[in-house]
Amino acid sequence: MSVEGAGPLSAGEGGGRETIIEANSPKQSGAAPGTAADTVFEEVENKLLLLYLIDKMDIPMSNSQIQQFALEENYMNYFMLQQTLADMVELNYIDKTQDGSVTRYSITDEGLTALDYFGKHIHAHLRARINKYVMDNRKQIKRDYEVTAIYFNNHDTGKFIVKCGIIEDDEMLMEINVAVVTNAQAKMICNNWKNNVNKLYGSIMRELAVQNEKDEKDEKDQALDIEASLTMQNTDKDEAD
Repeated sequence: MSVEGAGPLSAGEGGGRETIIEANSPKQSGAAPGTAADTVFEEVENKLLLLYLIDKMDIPMSNSQIQQFALEENYMNYFMLQQTLADMVELNYIDKTQDGSVTRYSITDEGLTALDYFGKHIHAHLRARINKYVMDNRKQIKRDYEVTAIYFNNHDTGKFIVKCGIIEDDEMLMEINVAVVTNAQAKMICNNWKNNVNKLYGSIMRELAVQNEKDEKDEKDQALDIEASLTMQNTDKDEAD
């Protein structure tokens, strides 16, 4: 990554919209709004904005979650957002992974280096707005990330393998693997798991706990029966004597 001259996140000129970067940043060179330099600087601002958001969220974010942030806060339009994400993946500032049909993004070491160098130029009021957004939305985003449901075709058997799970604090709480015949069944299981995870998780845990309690009760009853039988045998022996 270049941090001097005209590297991917460096900017020499620009102007135009409400700025993300402070006045003492590399933006201040006197170029007129609407120039090519202005466009380049806007692209730099967008990268910084998303890097800061993803870093502060500290959870891989889906494309739709990033869209919600960018469009609700009126930072950039849909097409600009998608182009910025694609550029950042190409520059290795963010990682792009696939979770079933959901695309997720997380910041890389190169992205952290760029943010560390240029992030100090982001307006304090904007950092505060993003921090507030993270506080207001992190719980829901974390919940969405922790509920996983993916499927794939097992070419050896011709069946679809569905993997459903719940993650908490980077540890797998529960994982269920199911083999089904059709793609439609696999999709239905994934959707049902994500839409009813609390109910399903609670039901499974209750059933397992009930079974364990029943086994313990059966073992205790069996022990009492043996004890009663032994006591009865001893009583009969005493009477015989």
